[in-house]
Order: sequence, then structure tokens, then C-alpha cells
Amino acid sequence: MADVATGSGDDVIQPFRVESGAAFGRLVRLGPVADRVISQHDYPQPVAALLGEMVALAAMFSAASKLEGLMTVQAKGDGPVRLLVADVTTSGDARGYAQVNAERLERLIATHGPDHDYSVPQLMGAGYLAFTIDQGPDTERYQGIVELSGATLAECAHGYFRQSEQSEAAVKLAAGRVRDLSGQEVWRAGGIMLQRPPRPEQADDSSDAEDEWRRAVAQIAATTDDELLAPALHPHELLRRTFAADDVRVFRPRPLRMHCSCSPQRVNRLLKSFPRGEIESMKINGEVEVVCEFCGRRYAFDDAALERLYAT
Repeated sequence: MADVATGSGDDVIQPFRVESGAAFGRLVRLGPVADRVISQHDYPQPVAALLGEMVALAAMFSAASKLEGLMTVQAKGDGPVRLLVADVTTSGDARGYAQVNAERLERLIATHGPDHDYSVPQLMGAGYLAFTIDQGPDTERYQGIVELSGATLAECAHGYFRQSEQSEAAVKLAAGRVRDLSGQEVWRAGGIMLQRPPRPEQADDSSDAEDEWRRAVAQIAATTDDELLAPALHPHELLRRTFAADDVRVFRPRPLRMHCSCSPQRVNRLLKSFPRGEIESMKINGEVEVVCEFCGRRYAFDDAALERLYAT
């Protein structure tokens, strides 16, 4: 394996290329980032695992995109899990949350148990998967939307590539609670995204190239969840194991961190976008409270704070 830069083995997006030219891709390993995103919410195990996979998926897509800005991956359905959202910025800030129908989710888990291997249709029902890139003010947002089609989030992502990108790709995702190097049980997540390079229009379809692509896809399919989540397994070693019969070149990894972009200034702008009368109707016990769904931070506004807000 040819190394451009090593870096940390956790909370990184590791780009790589199979030297045969059959494929290129990104490996995502989330340690503290996954644990912070998930642990700050009190989600049941199946929802927490799905959110971990969602953050890993957003990280992979943020690195694969040629556009700079905020990558948001959102799944919306009519099942017990109504909404799943993960954001990753070009600079590596990651966050995510889920919205659930608690009553329906409790019934589902009571029927199948907390350790059941739940499918996306069981948790989310029918709906859509959306990938959005926001490059900031005065720019057009790019968005691709596909139907939630597949038993797993990875299979739903395959549907996006087929329909929106019209390219060949393979995705494998995993999330779960494992023991870290200190013996503490924590949440981790990981994933591999493999893409087939575009072929020149004049090039003949080669059976050798097709065989190499299929072999690369089979190799990531054989990667286990335990390998993707193992705290002691460095990304480079995982790639060596995955593509044992090939040379793999790795490139400079991109670090990730859990960071929420909510702030008092953003909340102030949000409240001021509503008429004062509507804000007054939102009061509970004399205060208007705004809670960030990503990080859980609470912003409270009493009468004096609202007066100052609307006076500016």
C-alpha cells in the first residue's frame, strides 16, 4: 500500500484507489464522533444504529462530491422513524438526529425485541432519501431524491447512484456498540463506498475490467461489521485486508468532528422571522423555548429577552 499521509485512525474519511484502476472510494471510520452524535439522544438501539449509519453515509458522500459546502442526507418515511438527518460540512463538522413516533416504535420493538435486525422498511416505511449540497448564500442548492428502496440504508444509497448519478457504486455501512481500547462500551460507525471510474466513450467494454470491478465489489461485501467498527484496526490495515490481492493507494485523510452550527445568533434570526403575535402564542410558563434537534441545546426567552430581540 502506498501511503500519502497516515493520520489518526478514528473520525476520518480515508480516500483510496485500487491501483488496478478497477475502483476508487472512501473509507469512513467514526469513533468519538459517532458516540457523541448518538449518545446525546435517548434513542432505542435500532434507531441509534440507523443514525450512526446515516452519519457515515453523509461523510462518504461529502467527500465524494466535487462541490464545497454542507452535505445533508435526509430520509423521510411514514413509519415509526419519521425522519433521519445527517449533516457533514466540507471542513469536517458532523451532526445528526432522528424524529420518531414513540408509540409506534415501542409497539414495533415490543413485537420483535430490541436486538432484532430491523430493515429500513420496518423502521421508516415508505418514503424518500435526499442528498442536498448547500454551497452557501447566492448559490443554487444541488439535490438528488430517490425512493427509499432497499432493506438497508446502503441498498437505498445504491438506488440513488443508479437513478441520480447513473454510475456504478457499492456501499457498505455498519454501526453498533463496541468496547473501545479502554474497555468502555461506546457507539462506533463506519462504511466503505466504492465507485467505478468513468470509461472513455471510445473504449471497448473489457471483460477484464468488468471482472476486476466485480471482484472489488465482492471484496467490500466480504468486509465484516466487526472489521468496520474495530477500534484497534487502523483504516490502512482494514484496506489491506479488504483488497488483499491488490495494491491500494491511500490519499490524505479528512478529519471529522462532532460540531453543531446552532448559535444564539441563528436562533434570534429564526424567532425574528415570525410575527411577534405568533411568538407570544408559543410561550410555555412565560417563556419561549427553542431546542436544537441536533445537539439538544436549549435557548429560553422570557419577556425581557423578547423585548430586546424585537427592539433590534
